[in-house]
Amino acid sequence: MTNTTAPSSSASLGLLVLRVVVGLIFVAHGAQKIFEYTLPGTIGSFADMGVPLPEIAAPFVAFVELIGGALLALGLFTRPVGILLAIDMIVAIVAVHLPAGLWVGEGGYEFVAVLGVAALALAFTGAGRFSIDGAVLRGRAPAWLV
Repeated sequence: MTNTTAPSSSASLGLLVLRVVVGLIFVAHGAQKIFEYTLPGTIGSFADMGVPLPEIAAPFVAFVELIGGALLALGLFTRPVGILLAIDMIVAIVAVHLPAGLWVGEGGYEFVAVLGVAALALAFTGAGRFSIDGAVLRGRAPAWLV
């Protein structure tokens, strides 16, 4: 079954703004883990935080954030990418931020929750008309993909 309905222009504009801002924030965080902290540094940080299998988890998270954020901003494969990024943020909340409480200034989950919920909302709604999904794939790909 394919999704042949598209959101209105104003709804699509809202989705575009949300996708670009959230996607670029994910890109920045992925790039930070890869290029600023470096992968070995990120692996060490994950190990220090008690993340299981940090040698696998850290590069996986870094590249999901970098590549997934770029795909989200472009509106390409928005639904599966949104799910991956939402799962990334759920794990970050549970593994790292939850014990610190809500406030981001104290290391809490406030910001991570907003990113995760935004990614999940995009997974539910799709990218909208102003996206690669909307321009190229809508009507040609399964609804769960676009």
